[in-house]
Amino acid sequence: MVFDSYAWIEYFLGSDSGRIVKNYIDTEEVVTPSIVLAEVARKYLREGVKEEDVFKRLNFIVASGTVTEIDAELSVAAAKAYIELFEKAKVEKLKRPSLTDGIVLATGRILGAKIVTGDEHFKGLAEVVYIG
Repeated sequence: MVFDSYAWIEYFLGSDSGRIVKNYIDTEEVVTPSIVLAEVARKYLREGVKEEDVFKRLNFIVASGTVTEIDAELSVAAAKAYIELFEKAKVEKLKRPSLTDGIVLATGRILGAKIVTGDEHFKGLAEVVYIG
């Protein structure tokens, strides 16, 4: 299962959605795109979380599964996925998706894995376990 930033943040909050994420951590193979680490760090540092605590959370993510890197294949797939999400967002009158969203979606597709998220850009996609 591919986790995006939303999934990890809910996990660290201990919310109802986070408990669903915890179950997947305990029972499934977890994959996190490397860019998600940067998104999680940005969120917590912006909120004033101590750098030491941010590192603890990031290290937990790394220890919980596999962190994937961006390569040429993923870059092209992510660009295509981003365009798809962008068009979907226009139709659904959502704000513009991020390139990270495209990377997460492409990672799931390349691996043939489900994507765990509560991000509204992913809602309704076949490969998504929506926890929002």
